[in-house]
Amino acid sequence: MKILIHGKNLELTGALKEYTEAKIEKATHHYKDIVKEADIHLSVEKNPRVSFQTAEVTIFANGTIIRAEEKTENLYSSIDLVSNKLCRKLRKYKERHNKTLHNNLVKNKHSFSNANEDLDSMGKDIFNEERKAQLPEPSIKNKYFEMAPISLEDARKQLDLIDHDFYVFRHKKNNELQVIYKRNHGGYGLIQSK
Repeated sequence: MKILIHGKNLELTGALKEYTEAKIEKATHHYKDIVKEADIHLSVEKNPRVSFQTAEVTIFANGTIIRAEEKTENLYSSIDLVSNKLCRKLRKYKERHNKTLHNNLVKNKHSFSNANEDLDSMGKDIFNEERKAQLPEPSIKNKYFEMAPISLEDARKQLDLIDHDFYVFRHKKNNELQVIYKRNHGGYGLIQSK
C-alpha cells in the first residue's frame, strides 16, 4: 500500500511520520487486498484561539474513496481517532461489498439456470459468431424519504448526529428543500434555491 503524508502549518518529523504510518497500516491491515493508497493530511490551525489539530485520511480502495477526519487538541489523539474511524468504515465497506457480491452470485446463478432452460426449450444456439458480449447498464437505486418540515436549528442538530458533511431538509419557514453543510474551516453553510 502506498502512503502519502502531507503537513500543513507543522513540521513532519520522523517520529510523527512513523507513528502515523504505523496507525494507518494497523487500521488497514485486514483490508490489504482492497486498499491501494492512503493519502494523509495532518494540519494545525494557525489561529491561537482555535487549538484544533486535524488528521484527515483518504483511502482509495478498488475504485472507491473512503474518507475519515478527526479534530482534537492533540495531533496524536487525532491520528488515533481517525485510524479507529477508518477501520470501522473499511469493515462496513467490505461487509457491504461482500454482501453485494454474494447477492449477485445468487442472482446470476438463478438467471443462468433460467437461461439454460430457455435455450433447451427454444433449441437455439446463442454462441454464434455475430453476437458480442454486453455488460448490463449500471442501475440507480432510488431512495424515498418523508421529509417533514423542520427548522434550521433542528437541521443543524441532525447534521451533527450523522457522519456526513451535509444534510438535506425541508425548511419549516417556506417548505423549500435546502442543504446545510459543515465548512472546512469551522461553522456551517446553507444552500438555498433562489
